[in-house]
Amino acid sequence: MSAPGFTHEALVYRDATAFAANAAGYLREGLAAGEFVFAVLPPPGTELLRAALGEQAGDVRFLDMADLGRNPARLIPAIRGQVSEAGDRPVRGIGESAWVGRSAAEHAEVVLHEALINLAFEEASQLRLCCALDGTGVPGDVLAAARHTHPVIVEDTRTMSDRFDHDYAHDHFAGELPAPDSVSDVVHFCLDDLPELRDLVGVRARHFGLTRERALDLTLATNEMVTNSICHGGERGTLRLWTDGETFVCEISDSGHIPDPLVGRIAPIPSVQGGRGVWLANQLCDLVRIRSTASTGTVVRLHVNR
Repeated sequence: MSAPGFTHEALVYRDATAFAANAAGYLREGLAAGEFVFAVLPPPGTELLRAALGEQAGDVRFLDMADLGRNPARLIPAIRGQVSEAGDRPVRGIGESAWVGRSAAEHAEVVLHEALINLAFEEASQLRLCCALDGTGVPGDVLAAARHTHPVIVEDTRTMSDRFDHDYAHDHFAGELPAPDSVSDVVHFCLDDLPELRDLVGVRARHFGLTRERALDLTLATNEMVTNSICHGGERGTLRLWTDGETFVCEISDSGHIPDPLVGRIAPIPSVQGGRGVWLANQLCDLVRIRSTASTGTVVRLHVNR
């Protein structure tokens, strides 16, 4: 279970009225207690909550989930930022990262993110987090997973989840990613192949329709992941490229193992070497998916939307 004092709950709502009433009530409790209060929501949720809070909305820090949370791996650093800004004050936040309309890949990473929250903040004794879920709109598997990733479920009543699993993040991180329908390029690489790989990714990304800037972002992120494979994954690996609707995907796999599922979600410390590659990829890409085990190695998928 989470450390005493840290609270992580899921709010499952059925309509906009229920969301606004429950979310506003949750934040008002924090404001009345003198807590630092923030909300990370898609624009429609922000509008509903601002209206429900009225004048009190000015006392809440609002962040745009559609921008900040497009890649769920950016959310834990953002929450850490709010905690740091609050200083000695207790912190209370509400977010909605599993909004209706996300892709299946994005929803899967939201589930991992929610599980990782329990690891990232288990010692944050003055932090309360509530994750809103549209009970009629998000996929059923996402709703089911919420009972594994949240110790407390608020639906018709507030209950303790009998399925909560503190180690769920480790199990999810060690799982397999779904196979793509088709792959356009497969390249087995070593150190000498780096220039050619960068050229290949850039050319394919531009041909797909990414802007020059986004193609460069993807090329840089790929270069970082390939370099990690060479340095930590047995000095070689495999690059695969494909498209999925409006998304260009680069996959880098190797025989290395990443034991920490929070990789890339803690800002690099300037005085400490290493740890910057995955962090940088998370800032550059619309979605980053990582799965790793000691027996099967590591797979990293970089997604950039057209």
